[in-house]
Amino acid sequence: MDGVEAGDVFLADCPARLAVEVIADKWAVVVLWGLNDRARRHSELIELIGGISKKVLTQTLRRLQLNGLVERHDYGGVPPRVEYALTDLGRTLMVPIRLLTEWAEENGEAVLTAQEGG
Repeated sequence: MDGVEAGDVFLADCPARLAVEVIADKWAVVVLWGLNDRARRHSELIELIGGISKKVLTQTLRRLQLNGLVERHDYGGVPPRVEYALTDLGRTLMVPIRLLTEWAEENGEAVLTAQEGG
């Protein structure tokens, strides 16, 4: 890991740990993936993702914005038109998220089996 000891990534001030904490949120990766192909409105994300409340989506988008992964575009008007899009930094996560998704597809059944005690 380029001069970083394996245990160092677990230190509270390590950038790697901070980055993992950002995407470890239950909905963060799902929201990021929802913005993968284009900017979307809040209501579009709710429909696309399913199972996420408006409040939780708003909180997740704000946290992703705060961490520089998502940007909010307010176009004004009545009713207000707001869209969310990945930043350049957010787009860098699409390859690792795609790999994680492939892993989940390949190993999801094994995880479920393990959870069931088998």
